[in-house]
Amino acid sequence: MTSPGPDGRPRCSWSIQTPEYVAYHDDEWGRPVAEDRRLFEKLCLEGFQSGLSWRTILMKRENFRAAFHGFDFERVARFTEPDVTRLLGDAGIVRHRGKITSVVNNAKRACEMVEREGSIASFVWRFEPTSAPAEATLAASTSPESIALSKELKKRGWSFVGPTTVYAFMQAMGLVNDHAADCVFRAAATEDRKAFVRPR
Repeated sequence: MTSPGPDGRPRCSWSIQTPEYVAYHDDEWGRPVAEDRRLFEKLCLEGFQSGLSWRTILMKRENFRAAFHGFDFERVARFTEPDVTRLLGDAGIVRHRGKITSVVNNAKRACEMVEREGSIASFVWRFEPTSAPAEATLAASTSPESIALSKELKKRGWSFVGPTTVYAFMQAMGLVNDHAADCVFRAAATEDRKAFVRPR
């Protein structure tokens, strides 16, 4: 389902709710990503979003990046309880102990993944669907692949990575192209995915 954006062109309807969404949808959402820090950041921010709106997280994204050293997971993995206490006092982010400690835990798991798999990217891109659905699945909140990736991440000790969270991550990082069929940016995302070199 699409709606006209500020320039009159059709976009995924969710994206025209706020100016922040328009920019995020047009420039980022659905474009394939292979950079480990960005993948780690997105998994963390999707975890923070749990129970909140994505706009809340998007508006605070730069604050999150500052708080977690640009989501450098090697640095975050060394955070200790004083760091957690400091972050709980940071009004610029979501001050939820469970979600903050989850980022620290997941940073340690990310380091393990890089050591074992070579990169986060090479691991998560193994879960890219082998065939695209006939049309965009914007109504979907999970997929067989997101369920499988969630299960494997949990098995490896990651937290706040349920199938719905993981599916939103896959949509955003371009593992699937869920732009609506008549969204003006669907074709661009498709071309980016065609040109993208899958990490190995």
